[in-house]
Amino acid sequence: MKVLLGAVVLVAVLVWAGTDAVLTGLAAIDAPAVLAALAVGLLGALCAGARWCLVARGLGLRLPFGTAVADTYRAVALNSVLPAGVLGDVHRAVAHGRTDARGLRAVVLERTAGQAVVVVAGLLVLLGHPALLGGLLPGLGVGAVLLLVASRIPRVRSLLAPFLADARRLTRRTALAVVALSLAATAGYLVLFVVAARTAGVTAPVGELLPLLVVALLAMVLPLGVGGFGPREAAGSVAFAAAGLGAAQGLTTAVVYGVLATIACLPGLAVLLRPAARAEPVPC
Repeated sequence: MKVLLGAVVLVAVLVWAGTDAVLTGLAAIDAPAVLAALAVGLLGALCAGARWCLVARGLGLRLPFGTAVADTYRAVALNSVLPAGVLGDVHRAVAHGRTDARGLRAVVLERTAGQAVVVVAGLLVLLGHPALLGGLLPGLGVGAVLLLVASRIPRVRSLLAPFLADARRLTRRTALAVVALSLAATAGYLVLFVVAARTAGVTAPVGELLPLLVVALLAMVLPLGVGGFGPREAAGSVAFAAAGLGAAQGLTTAVVYGVLATIACLPGLAVLLRPAARAEPVPC
């Protein structure tokens, strides 16, 4: 249903904004854009791998940095081609939690920290643009209510208890390092969005583009569709239209970003095809 809903959203946006601009933007993807995508993909994998190692160490586990980066690349590649955008992380969580449940919880905490920093940083950027932030408030309000209700359910609270206990075990230094690495990865995603916008022919200043790209980036947090396609294009089209840049340019930028983001995951295919390494976290 999530894949179907994402596809419906994408088709609706294509019907609304048209496909000509999208095809033009895809045809404009060149070697520099591809190289930028691969560089951002490497930056993201290195940051996520280092973040994962820090969280694992904070829980009393030892995770080799090379293994963390390789498994992160594999997870990102799986996330980009499988529904919901989290199944790659589920794979690595299960693989690393077979012998010690802390390995599973380390993956969940690392992933949650990364997503939380994206959301908080995005909202801080949008504070300077009340019109765009106001458009997101209804969805954020619904999400906050659902989280509040879920937190009151005894079964949910019992499931969350070990993760909250682990989060409290992390030192302030580790938490700050996790936030810094998450911000670096988020900056890389935004740089790739700018590359996508320029590739799509958008000439607006970066300062004007940034809040619009943040809206599209926040939409990708939703577990719908495959590879973020659908919510990202809808958010980009609406944001660009609201800013007077045209829904077609927003759609083109979002689609080009989606293609470049998929290219950024390609090194993960090499990791995916190699025999799975059983290098699981080992107690320190």
